[in-house]
Amino acid sequence: MRVPVSWLTEHLETDERYTAEQLADAFVRVGLEVEEVTPLGPVTGPVVVGRVAEIEELSEFKKPIRYCRVEVYETDDYEDMVAEGSDEPRERGIVCGATNFVEGDLVVVALPGAVLPGGFAISARKTYGRISDGMICSARELGLGDDHTGILVLPSGEASPGDDAVELLGLDDTIIELAITPDRGYAFSIRGLARELACALDVAGRDAAAVDVPEAEGDAYRVRIEDREGCERFVARRITGVDPTAPTPWWVRRRLMLAGIRSISLAVDVTNYVMLETGQPMHAFDTPSLTGPIVVRRAHEGETLTTLDGVKRKLDPDDIVVADDSGAVSLAGVMGGESTEVRSDSTDILLEAAIWDPASIARAVRRHKLPSEAAKRFERTVDPKLPPHALERAARLLRDHADGSIQPGRTDEGAARPLAPVTMPISLPDRVAGIEYDRGVTVRRLTQIGCGIEVGSTDDGKPSVTVVPPSWRPDLVEPADLVEEVLRLEGYDTIPTELPKAPPGKGLTPAQRRRRTVARALAEEGYVEVLPFPFVSPTVWDDFGLPAEDSRRRTVTVLNPLESDRGELATTLLPALLDVLVRNVSRGTRDVALFNVGQVVLPKAQQVPVPSVGVADRPGAADLAALHAALPTQPTHVAVVLAGHRQRPGWWGPGEQANWADAVRAAEIVADAAGVELTVRKAELAPWHPGRCAQLLAGDVPVGYAGELHPKVVDALGLPKRTCAMELNLTSLPLADRRPAPSPSPYPPVLLDVALVVDEKVPAAEVATALHNGGGDLLEDLNLFDVFTGPQIGEGKRSLAYALRFRAQDRTLTLEEATAARDAAISTATERHGATLRA
Repeated sequence: MRVPVSWLTEHLETDERYTAEQLADAFVRVGLEVEEVTPLGPVTGPVVVGRVAEIEELSEFKKPIRYCRVEVYETDDYEDMVAEGSDEPRERGIVCGATNFVEGDLVVVALPGAVLPGGFAISARKTYGRISDGMICSARELGLGDDHTGILVLPSGEASPGDDAVELLGLDDTIIELAITPDRGYAFSIRGLARELACALDVAGRDAAAVDVPEAEGDAYRVRIEDREGCERFVARRITGVDPTAPTPWWVRRRLMLAGIRSISLAVDVTNYVMLETGQPMHAFDTPSLTGPIVVRRAHEGETLTTLDGVKRKLDPDDIVVADDSGAVSLAGVMGGESTEVRSDSTDILLEAAIWDPASIARAVRRHKLPSEAAKRFERTVDPKLPPHALERAARLLRDHADGSIQPGRTDEGAARPLAPVTMPISLPDRVAGIEYDRGVTVRRLTQIGCGIEVGSTDDGKPSVTVVPPSWRPDLVEPADLVEEVLRLEGYDTIPTELPKAPPGKGLTPAQRRRRTVARALAEEGYVEVLPFPFVSPTVWDDFGLPAEDSRRRTVTVLNPLESDRGELATTLLPALLDVLVRNVSRGTRDVALFNVGQVVLPKAQQVPVPSVGVADRPGAADLAALHAALPTQPTHVAVVLAGHRQRPGWWGPGEQANWADAVRAAEIVADAAGVELTVRKAELAPWHPGRCAQLLAGDVPVGYAGELHPKVVDALGLPKRTCAMELNLTSLPLADRRPAPSPSPYPPVLLDVALVVDEKVPAAEVATALHNGGGDLLEDLNLFDVFTGPQIGEGKRSLAYALRFRAQDRTLTLEEATAARDAAISTATERHGATLRA
């Protein structure tokens, strides 16, 4: 939110003059985030108010160009006028391309010698065949805002030619921009921010909503609230006889511009101004355009509404709407409808101020992609006692500046729900902060923020306070919230920073050490760790080709997702990891190897409701057990995806394409780092290719899959061809408490090769296992280095060539011993898989 310093300090009852930096520091001290402090200008030199006396249209150019005669006075002119006995102004000729002003309008003129924001110096110069003796300025050129659609035209009667525009426009002001967090909706207004400043500076403040609200004499308009959950309160006030040609006062326009809101018309500007001042968004209806009573309800199926931006929108049954007999006329809390907007000839206006359900407004904004200043405030909650006061303030502004007549009736449907009182020991803030505050600090600080206080005692006789939160603070619901208020207003910097002593003998758990070891091992093999978005879209399971009964489709839905189309917690790491792969490939990276170690969320068959546990004391064993029972299972997985070349091509050779074997090798790297052995078995599971998919087992327990993705999955997700992936349940791997150091043999190895002919359906991994078992302790290692098929081998057969390495720990192995071990290995493979030695 952007606020000018002059507007803020107007609501502080103090003679002290604070700089913008002091105010920004005060905001930071009470926990508000200051994004930027921006002084207006600087503007130097003669910048004055001028009256347009004559306009000459220069039609010989392709775009609209005007030569204007502008009446201005200058300091030297006044001296000349006195000497000459004349009070006639001097005219200056100025070339201007804007067309939003007419003869007689008051404009801001930068005369030669002036320097505008950005170091833009003004001088007399010839352009478009005329001498332009100055410049007629827009709001953006003066640093008042971003509006550059036309010249800044001042209301008549509020300035005179020759007035100092720097002083009139307040160009010596400063803008403070703050980021308002969702829990502090009250701070989205001058009213709330001034209250925070008053607390931070320990001064009294003025309530911008302190407007006397007279008793209503009947209803202003018939209103019926059908959806009490969506609309807590609806207040309406009617003003007739409004002058539609009345200009918006300059002080209102200026503050709207500095806040980043464009001036539209007096009626609309007044609602926006009061919204910024009090925090209560409002809407103005053209009363004659309404037909029948107003009804607040949810939208009907298939109902449409053309909003003020001219877009016809299809409404959702979850949308809250304001309707009349003709149907929906406003998307509640977001944007009004075109059929009842206040037009340039509207004289009868119905002002509305309501309290809407924050969650419903937030969903509507995201659903229709229609953010607005009003919705920002309703999403963060609005003071439910505020609508009558804000309406009265707006109605009086229209009465004073548009000659409107405030009708005696006021509609007030619904009521503000009282907030529950909160009781806490009066010393609780001291105990939490670890310091002893002065006597009375807790009561004084809670009173400052508007709480009602009643001092009492606990059951054991110790002093306590019962606090009734003010209507604008629905976030104060338990003692911890009150403690936070006391601590932040006293200053977080007053809390001592003393780190607790770490108990000796503790460090990372075995599971944490294993996770780090696995990540380091993959990184050393060339994989890059990424932290992808943990939420997925339900459509991804169709892209993966998962059957309807697949357990991975059963997910946990997020109630308020960051992205509406990704509202489920992932049951596998692959969707998010493949998203990252696609993003990298789209940006020109062709050879990609990524990994992620993270948790997945697996819901239980029977969902247990989550219990509500307070924060006043440490939860007991029963509370913790109930919380853990309600949580879904969240095992840690490790996954890799790779595409492109495993070995890049270059002058040294053509390189090597990544394939399913590299995905299996990644699983073996993880297993080696974790200190376990994996068994690889042929398998079929979506989204992997049925002929290039391996199941990974630790002992007899399946722990993951690896291989090449199915071509249909590759096409559906836009992946590079032959993309491979591996995912392994790290939690399911047995945790090795001790990992003995390797003891390599000092004796030389004996290297022998063997080629076995087996049925082509026999997995190479099972043949390798048979060779390992038959070779005994002397077989140190084996490696598959060739696979051959052809007529020489026979129909349905293939040749698997293995390099065997034999070695003894206590002696130099003889060739006879190595040959005997090799023959034993071949014999075992023959018994299990019918392998024959290839000639």
